[in-house]
Parts: sequence; structure tokens; C-alpha cells
Amino acid sequence: MDPLLIARWQFGIVTVYHFWMVPLTIGLGPVVAFMQHRWHVTGDDRYYRMTKFWGKLYLINFIIGVATGLVQEFQFGLAWSEYSRFVGDVFGAPLAMESLLAFFIESTFLGLWIFGWGKLPKRIHLACLWVAVVGSTLSAYFIITANSWMQHPVGVELHDGRPVMTDIWAVLTNNTAVAAFTHTIFGSLGVAGAFLLGIAWYHLWQRRRDGIDTVDATGHVIVGEAPEIRGRDREDHRVWLSSLRIGAVVAVFAFAGVAITGDVQGKLMFEQQPMKMAAAEAACHTGTDFSVLSIGNPGSRDCSDVTGVIEIPGLLSFLAHGDFSTPVKGVNQLLPEYQKMYGTHLPNKAIYGDRAGEAIDYVPIMEVTYWGFRIMIGFGALAAFAAAVALWLTRKGTVPERKSLMVLAVIGITAPFAANSAGWIFTEMGRQPFVVAPNPSGVDGVFMFTAAAVSPGVSFGEILFSLVSLGAVYALLMVFELRLLVKYVRGGVASAVPELGAASTRGGSRGPGDDENGPDGPSGAADDVLAFAY
Repeated sequence: MDPLLIARWQFGIVTVYHFWMVPLTIGLGPVVAFMQHRWHVTGDDRYYRMTKFWGKLYLINFIIGVATGLVQEFQFGLAWSEYSRFVGDVFGAPLAMESLLAFFIESTFLGLWIFGWGKLPKRIHLACLWVAVVGSTLSAYFIITANSWMQHPVGVELHDGRPVMTDIWAVLTNNTAVAAFTHTIFGSLGVAGAFLLGIAWYHLWQRRRDGIDTVDATGHVIVGEAPEIRGRDREDHRVWLSSLRIGAVVAVFAFAGVAITGDVQGKLMFEQQPMKMAAAEAACHTGTDFSVLSIGNPGSRDCSDVTGVIEIPGLLSFLAHGDFSTPVKGVNQLLPEYQKMYGTHLPNKAIYGDRAGEAIDYVPIMEVTYWGFRIMIGFGALAAFAAAVALWLTRKGTVPERKSLMVLAVIGITAPFAANSAGWIFTEMGRQPFVVAPNPSGVDGVFMFTAAAVSPGVSFGEILFSLVSLGAVYALLMVFELRLLVKYVRGGVASAVPELGAASTRGGSRGPGDDENGPDGPSGAADDVLAFAY
């Protein structure tokens, strides 16, 4: 059997799995840094507790993300050696920058932050976290730069059938990379916002359920405390309410950014990969109308069985060109153009082996691109709408007592994860049958069919074994991460701040960093280093 399909499944599963951790790390990092900054400036104990609690969840996710991300680069040598040979001269620079510069900075300063509680001056300790956050962002940029080159090759010349980089600046400033990076950052902030909102809603609801917090006749909260439950004091209420509202504001802001950057990215894709966008819109025929809903058989090669049910006149032209009248090429017009430029069959037996002579299908799987595009937009908008509703419902200082709303808030954490995953799958699957898509205005010949990228010496059985074994390991890691997250989420702030209940407090009226207990809280906090780092 052909190992190509299994190799694609393997890389797809590994990538999507890893990408569940990436947006939470990128989005949650600056939020935690903001919380610690507020504690540093105000000395407010609420922000100390928020930093410790959300920082613990941030670290759990970061550690699992590192473990799953390391496998990514091994994939290039395992199943995609021909691809690595083709892109190696280009990918070497951004991947080296990511590994040796960005990840080194990120991991080093994150380590200083973890073990620096109570040992480093507060300003230095805060700076360590901000530097780690910047490192995460740089790491994301270099990875996206490499991926965007596959979507839109620039800055190279073709030598002996291989692209050789001639302009590193062109690669790093690729307009596709800039658009994808900003879109990813806002999408990651949306994930972090929903994460804060759902967990904080759960704890505020739990306080209502336990009778700690009540409401008066006007519906405003009456904050209580439960001395018998460690950490369930009045300050605990402020922690969760502030976390919820910060998360909601971040989620709304993030969706606005996602919409703006997504529009820019979409216009670029209509120009650079028109077939991908035609498939995403089920635009079989050239026109100006946007299909909100199409039915039929999207797998039909010539789109003959696809029918638009709900269409908005002119909207497709606006998404592609910024006006309402310029026609957008459909699949049926683009297909012969692709066949003329890149051929109708895989040509070279030395490169494609037994696949030589197979017909090339330039139309990506429309079920994936069409619905992936809509899931990405739909779940992102749903998360932003839920965040706006949460701001309204919590305007009186607490959440409603209904359990159903709490369950929806917790489930809502998954909405931006689904949107990010759908967007990533759409981007990668829509590029097929190319692993390196051609640049319509770039250097001729700088493209690669996926069929030519797989390792020639790897058998179907070997790829299948690696798929099963990696899938099993990843499943165990997912169980491990979820159990850790659930454990510390249920434990609340007390699970991240063991010194809660001690007589002394952190900062408070003395001002940040002025108390006798050291630069980062009470003397007991210094003993929390290993607990904070697990």
C-alpha cells in the first residue's frame, strides 16, 4: 500500500495535536505577565493570586507543548526526506533562529521566572516572564515564516532543481507570513480569553452554589467567605471576577483582530492560492456572490453537483478584491489554468515512482476547505459573542446561579480551540496537491507536489507503526495534561498558592516589594518554588 496517505495522516495528527497547546501558550503568556505587572505596580494581593494560579496552568500547557513539539522536526527526516532535501536551504535559517534563538530565550527566562519566586528582585522577576513571552512570540513567528514560505515561496533562486535562498529578508518579511502571524496571535489571545472566562465562571458559580456569595434584591453580589475552606475568602471572589472580565475583554478584542487580519490574509490567498479560496467558498463558477450555505457533492471534480442555497450578492468580490463587482474565478475556470501551468499527470518516474502517470487533482477536498473555513469563522464569532454576553451577565459582580450557564461557559473554552484547529487544517489541506505551493508571480519551478515529498525508503508498515505508536504516546500525554489541568482548576487559587491561610499577606498596604518578607511575597513563598514548578 502507498505510504503517502499514512505519512500525511501522521503529520496532520501530530501537527494539529501540537497546535492545541501552541495558541494557549502564546495567548496566556502575556495575560499572566500583565497580571504580575499589575501586582508589581499596585501591590494588590488579588493579582498575586491570579499570577500564581494562571501561571501554573500556563506552565502545564507549556511543558506538554514542548514535549509534543519536539516530534515535529523529527517528522521531516522520518517520512518527508525528499521534502526536507527540497526546502532545506530555505528552512535552515528560520528553524535555526527558532531553535537556537527564540526557544533558547523562552526556556531560559521561563526557568528563571519559575525558580525566581522569592529570590529575584520583583522587577527582574517580572522582566524574566516578559522576555519568555517575547521568546514564545518570536518562536511562533519563525515557524510561521517557514510555513508561509511553503504557501508563498519568495527570496530564492532555482539551482539544479532546488530553491536556494538569496534574500533572507524577503523570506522573513513575506507578506503571507506577516498576515498569518498577526492572525495567529489574535487567535491565540481568543483562546486565552475563553480559557480565563470559562474557568473563572466555574469558580464564581461554585461560590454561589456553596452559598458563599449571595445577591441582594437588585441582583448585586453580596460577597461572603468560608473560613473552613482554604482560600475561599473575599479576595477569592475578586480573583475570579477580575479573571473573568479580563478574559472576556481579551476574547472580544481578539475576535476583532482576527476579523481584520483574516480579511487581509483572505485577500492574499485569493491572489496567491486562488484554487484554495474557490474551494473554500464552493465557488464552482466565476462570479461575485458569496455562498453562506451550499449543498450537494463537494467532492465532485467539476463541481457539477454543488448548489448554493443561501448566497449574498457581491460579498465574494468584496472578500477577494474590496469591491462588490469584480468577478472571482471559480473552480471550473481555474482548473484548466492549473493544468496548463503545472501539468495534468505526475511526470517523472525517477521522482514519483509508481505514482508517475497519475492524474493530478488540483481541487482540494471541498468538504474540508468549505466547512473548515466556516467552522473557523463560526466558532470564533461564537466565542466573542459569548464573551460579550458574559460581560453583561456579570455586571453586578457575580454569575447567575444556573448550572446550565456554567456548563456552557466551560464547554465554551473549546470554541476558539476548534476555530484555530479548523483554520490550520483549512490552510494546510487547501494547499494540496502541493506541499510547496507555486508563487504565481515568483520564480518558475519553485513548487513541489506532495507526492514527491515523502521518503522513498520508508515502507507503509513503518509509517503505520510510527503513526500508531506516536498516537498512543500523544493520547497518554493528553490524558496527563487534562488530569493536571482539571486537578489544579478544581483546587482553585489554593492549589497554586500553598501559603494561603498564613497570617502574613503579600504586599498590600506597604506597597509592592516593601514588606519584610522579601521581594516576591512572604517568606513562605520561597518554599513554594518546587510546588509552583511541579
